[in-house]
Amino acid sequence: QLQASGGGLVQAGDSLRLSCAASGRAFRTFAMGWFRQAPGKEREFVTAISGNGFSTYYSDSVKGRFTISRDNAKNTVYLRMNSLKPEDTAAYYCAATESPVLSLWMTPSGYGYWGQGTQVTVSS
Repeated sequence: QLQASGGGLVQAGDSLRLSCAASGRAFRTFAMGWFRQAPGKEREFVTAISGNGFSTYYSDSVKGRFTISRDNAKNTVYLRMNSLKPEDTAAYYCAATESPVLSLWMTPSGYGYWGQGTQVTVSS
């Protein structure tokens, strides 16, 4: 079970940190991802992190502004979002996968476990 939190209403240029707490099976065996979905759009990949936290991947639209991290002792993954833009407005979802295939980490179908969304709204 995944529980996302930390969304809110901010102004352009502000920062937010999302958290996703996991319960159940061994957290460190799962790669974790963040996706987002704006109204009327498909869910899109934002970032992913390997189970040991050593490898991270970002979409071009957030690279350099967002940082994913995880604390396996706390069963939690974080998404630090800096320099937020109005186009970052979306519901953000965390997800977990046991797949070792990197290409699957960047697509929603690669994940078997999802948290509920947390809304991020960035005003201009």
